[in-house]
Amino acid sequence: MRVVVTGAAGFIGSNLVLGLNKIGIDDVIAVDDLTDGSKYSNLQDARISDYFDKSEFFPRFSRAEFGKVDAVLHQGACSDTMERNGRFVLDNNYRNSKDLLDAAQAQGTRLLYASSAAVYGGSGTFREDPAFERPLNVYGYSKLLFDNVVRRLLPAARFSNSAQIVGFRYFNVYGPREQHKGRMASVAFHHYHQFLSAGKVKLFGEYGGYAAGQQLRDFVFIDDVVAVNLWFLQHPDQSGIFNVGTGVARPFNEVALAVVSAGRADGGQTALPLDALVANGQIEYIPFPEALIGKYQCYTQADLTILRATGFDHAFVDVATGVQRYTAALAGGVHALPMPAGSSLSDTHSIKEDS
Repeated sequence: MRVVVTGAAGFIGSNLVLGLNKIGIDDVIAVDDLTDGSKYSNLQDARISDYFDKSEFFPRFSRAEFGKVDAVLHQGACSDTMERNGRFVLDNNYRNSKDLLDAAQAQGTRLLYASSAAVYGGSGTFREDPAFERPLNVYGYSKLLFDNVVRRLLPAARFSNSAQIVGFRYFNVYGPREQHKGRMASVAFHHYHQFLSAGKVKLFGEYGGYAAGQQLRDFVFIDDVVAVNLWFLQHPDQSGIFNVGTGVARPFNEVALAVVSAGRADGGQTALPLDALVANGQIEYIPFPEALIGKYQCYTQADLTILRATGFDHAFVDVATGVQRYTAALAGGVHALPMPAGSSLSDTHSIKEDS
């Protein structure tokens, strides 16, 4: 099987390449933009058959110059939810994806692509239905715009021999190989480096009717995201747009507790409950930033009804387990880097869905 992975040197893309390798697929064409050369480290232990810069890949794929490609796992995108240049975001997230979709359909190539839970924006219901899709920024809009193009093709993909099309609405993904993402890295990543450098973790205080640190998100470990992608790759009869989260919202306090507990254990200290960690200053609450007022999702939780209806019965790991695995990898030096330069307090509390 020949598979293309776009965004292959990124967080989810590099983990997907390794996942493909683990199931015996190493005819993998990696596509990315390595202007940030440090991202090469995400691919140095992967088996790939070729690499192309994205500027070269897209026009060549549209001309069918790569021979028979069985599937494209399309992860490449501008994932910065704070990016205000709408032209840049739409070019990267919509137009490139639309051109890729057209070429894939013409060649009979399956397309599995990254959408985002950011399409739900201000909604309180997270179900794959237009009634609940209310993006709060141009990033979320760019993902929704492409989802809506895909929706028009899904009846043919589901009920004929047309190539498989699958969109994954990632919720808060965390795990190894996200070190290059800076402010868009997961809250677990930032908490880990905060605790290393300052001996404490900072969380937003009370906001939106939620007590300090009690805002809720659906945090999903990267290994589970890979499992979803590989399952659909192995089930070409399944097409659609699906939420990818655990289906259980957890408070930011729980992530902070898991990170601090892991740090204390590494230092030979006993575990303490949340209130004790707050009392001794190892978890600290800060005022909610004015810049995020009205632009922040205080609650997200993936509705997995449609995903489970496909027969996908994988058990997602809980936050405590996932964070423990992640901090162990970071402590072991697996893709661990210092806190990115320019990080701010707002970076410590996730402002986005997906990665």
